[in-house]
Amino acid sequence: MGNRITHFEIGGADKPQLVGFYRDLFGWRMDEVGDGYTMVDTQAGEGINGGIGRSSDGTPWVSFYVGDPDPEGLLARAQAAGGTGTVVPVTEIEGFGAFAMFKDPDGNLVGIMRSDPDAAAPYEPGGSTPGEGIAVDWFEVLGADAARTQRFYSELFGWKLNDSGAPAYGIVDSESGPGRVGGGLGAGGEHVWATLYARVPDVDATLAEAEKLGGTRVYGPMEVDDHMKTGALRDPAGNVFGVYEHHH
Repeated sequence: MGNRITHFEIGGADKPQLVGFYRDLFGWRMDEVGDGYTMVDTQAGEGINGGIGRSSDGTPWVSFYVGDPDPEGLLARAQAAGGTGTVVPVTEIEGFGAFAMFKDPDGNLVGIMRSDPDAAAPYEPGGSTPGEGIAVDWFEVLGADAARTQRFYSELFGWKLNDSGAPAYGIVDSESGPGRVGGGLGAGGEHVWATLYARVPDVDATLAEAEKLGGTRVYGPMEVDDHMKTGALRDPAGNVFGVYEHHH
């Protein structure tokens, strides 16, 4: 079984602005847990929860975290596999556990959380409670070279790609890793990012609302097939966050 994604994180210099933006856009519940950090309960009853933090140097970020019982070992393997640097060494936070952050071969930021090796699933900072919020249940990594991106994440996290995607965009087999979120690894041309996607009722309406709230539209709506549309927004801090709609 590969590493599972357990948490998402968004940050920027003006944390209150980001808290208000995502609360109003997606209907998420925000809980202050300490100076400079807010826990997010999406209140969707599925997907993963996350957090919003304040950047000490003004640099914005969006990232997903994978669970692993040995963050130190995984961090070292990331660098040996072609990662471009440790951003946060393994750090213990009381009441939260140990975490670390690194950059992949394209400079995308990825997090690690210590998980309990005896548990059925990695540590999660609280499940999403049932409600009317918007679920976060897809991740995406786009690099300059699809094969390199797919190789790096598959070897590092033990993820396998199934045959439902295209060569430039491989779909990660949910049985091999991400768990309650699906995801894709590939190349995005001018777009290079590691981000999350929220499942919304209407991509175009959500992107329009994001623009009203101070964000900008990166792309979309884009029709993937007869059932799905995708898009992406840039929040007020400059972070890219994806949205998609899926209809049966």
